[in-house]
Amino acid sequence: MRTAFDAHMHIIDPRFPLIENQGYLPDPFTCRNYLDTVRELQLIGGAVVSGSFQGFDQTYLTDALQSLGSGFVGVTQLPHDTTDEELLRLHSYGVRAVRFNVRRGGSEDLSQLDYVARRVHEIAGWHTELYIDSVNLPGIAPVLAALPAVSVDHLGLSQSGFHHLLDLIDKGVRVKATGFGRVELDVPQALRAIAAVNPDALMFGTDLPSTRARRPYHASDIELIYDTLGEELADKVLYRNASDWYLK
Repeated sequence: MRTAFDAHMHIIDPRFPLIENQGYLPDPFTCRNYLDTVRELQLIGGAVVSGSFQGFDQTYLTDALQSLGSGFVGVTQLPHDTTDEELLRLHSYGVRAVRFNVRRGGSEDLSQLDYVARRVHEIAGWHTELYIDSVNLPGIAPVLAALPAVSVDHLGLSQSGFHHLLDLIDKGVRVKATGFGRVELDVPQALRAIAAVNPDALMFGTDLPSTRARRPYHASDIELIYDTLGEELADKVLYRNASDWYLK
């Protein structure tokens, strides 16, 4: 049984508001569904990530964090004018990051990235996450490189912009080793390249329930990480890096 901190997964509970996104509504995937799916892992925690179909709703997230318990944190989407009091309230539930969903929408506009990222870090110590194709990174690279704490989802998605991602990793940006069934790149090659720049940068996540991915998460994804990186470095990717990032 592998020890893991799941740095990227979604909870989809129909008791709470859902928004159709680009004609898509996800099937339910509750906390119980999630825990049943990952029962082969020795979980020390994880990050519940807000999706495009959840918009700015916080009710599902606070409920999920209470249900999942110790070690689990939230990654939310917020409008730029969210009050200090609301940020601190969400922090008390375990929210630790704000997300900009450039790929699918449903989050604050990217023009607010610098302001929101700096504000949430100053008030609550949160970092900022982006779901973005790496080909689109050059336009915001100077902003990202100057921010205090940033991560990029799903290995940056594409090979064509991967070198832009590596440049940002060299400047301190973290990357989620997630969504292997949705990326357009050679996963082992990408893992090795990122680890060579910064072995602390990679953070494993299941991406469950893998909404809209060509192939959902499979346990073999973890073995791919171990086969590619070796035991010591793979342990960092599976749980040490992410637990340090989210729970410090």
